[in-house]
Amino acid sequence: MPRSTSATWAARRARLLSAALLVALAACQGTRNLMDPILEIQTPGGQELGVSTDYGVLFLGRTARSGEVSVIAWFGDGPSLELSVVEPLGEGLYTAETQIRLPVVPITFRTPRPGDRVRISGRRGRDSWEAEARVLSDPRVEGLLLAIPDELEDAGDQVGAAVFVNDPDTGRRKLVALVSGKLELTGEDGATARYLTAMGPEQIWRLVTRRQDLLQRRRWIYREDVL
Repeated sequence: MPRSTSATWAARRARLLSAALLVALAACQGTRNLMDPILEIQTPGGQELGVSTDYGVLFLGRTARSGEVSVIAWFGDGPSLELSVVEPLGEGLYTAETQIRLPVVPITFRTPRPGDRVRISGRRGRDSWEAEARVLSDPRVEGLLLAIPDELEDAGDQVGAAVFVNDPDTGRRKLVALVSGKLELTGEDGATARYLTAMGPEQIWRLVTRRQDLLQRRRWIYREDVL
């Protein structure tokens, strides 16, 4: 008989944990000072990307909207796997608490304008990637639209990739959106326009509201596997 979904998920999670430990043990010359806020989100339904912000973890919940989740963060000496539970934020956004402090990036609520350039970042295991994209507009669509970089032409596993801008006041990189999918529109003249869609400031403010108790949260715990 086929294995149950829960049994398959348990086996997959065990393999992920073992792989994470092996990579960490092999990184003798590594350092935790090299950090990346791009996360891998593993659920019984598959894998997607998320990002760790100064207000908490943010992802789209495309592979699971409830239940257990494994949050994989990458440090300079390898991955750390945290087990958590999916928490809904509303408007298609989700979060998950972790016991350890993760690498974070600040959020901006200044929506980029058409013609602006943004940076999109994703990850496949140990390998990370980054691409530039131009902000577009279409009178038929409300919301944030981007040109599709080559790295996302055929990359269903990269849903939730982070969209960054450089803050004009500080020059610091900040999160402005998460890649949510692709959109193809055909006009009356038969011309086709293709866009990358993203969940921007009009949605991600919900994470900030959810973290009103940020200064009153429990203290981060100490674990020997995280310095």
